[in-house]
Amino acid sequence: MALINIRGVNHYYEWISQSPSEIGSKPVMVFIHGWAGSGRYWKSTASALTSDFDCLVYDMRGFGRSRLPENPPNLSYELEEYAEDLAVLLRKLNINKIFLQAHSMGASVGALFLNRYPNYVRQAILTCNGIFEYDEKAFAAFHKFGGYVVKFRYNWFLKIPFADQLFMARFLSRPIAKSDRIEFLEDFLLADYESALGTIYTSVSKKAVEEMPKEFAKISVPTLMISGEKDRIIPAIMGKEATKLNDKLIYAEVPNTSHFPMLEDPSSYLQILKQFLQINTVVI
Repeated sequence: MALINIRGVNHYYEWISQSPSEIGSKPVMVFIHGWAGSGRYWKSTASALTSDFDCLVYDMRGFGRSRLPENPPNLSYELEEYAEDLAVLLRKLNINKIFLQAHSMGASVGALFLNRYPNYVRQAILTCNGIFEYDEKAFAAFHKFGGYVVKFRYNWFLKIPFADQLFMARFLSRPIAKSDRIEFLEDFLLADYESALGTIYTSVSKKAVEEMPKEFAKISVPTLMISGEKDRIIPAIMGKEATKLNDKLIYAEVPNTSHFPMLEDPSSYLQILKQFLQINTVVI
């Protein structure tokens, strides 16, 4: 288990590579997970790319295995802070150029990182993200419901038959492996309360509605936005609308998938991804 201190919090990270003893001999691709998840769900995608990349997965502050200390540092849960966490991680690992792949809330963090540190990134893939409209009543209801969901989490949920299927039902259009479903539920239960609740308020907010379109419009790095055709969490139209803001953004859709297209239809997802990376050839 590899941990590195990032601004007062030990962050879990893991290299996925064909040659662990020769990390750095290939381009580096960094993966960012979404809300209440961890880098675990990116491992199968990363493993499929190891012929071309050394892949770095990590758990964001307060999620997965990046546990907050008893006396956590005075950092907010604004997504910009999570982008800064990534910048510090890369500096500490002496990585100065990456390909970036990020999902859901993590893709918002990724977009913010692209605009603050464009020289770090060669190409980016932002999955299941986009722009949405502000609805005060809907947002208030979401925050209230989210607060209950975060507050009332118990480890005995894991012992309930079919709990993993029920938990993941809203996120999927196609079945995924039972082990993946269980890991998602474990990560949700493991997430620190303050981090989980804080990022609900910052990622689904009036500020996000106003600022994220500006962030997408400013991206200067060739970026692929991938949506799941049947995504009910962040509908595909939101990703499509974001790409209209900037000619650096390319849109692709994985048919018959929802919020986790990389797991629901990995072959189609990887085909789209590899086509994008080949079309935008970069001298390494």
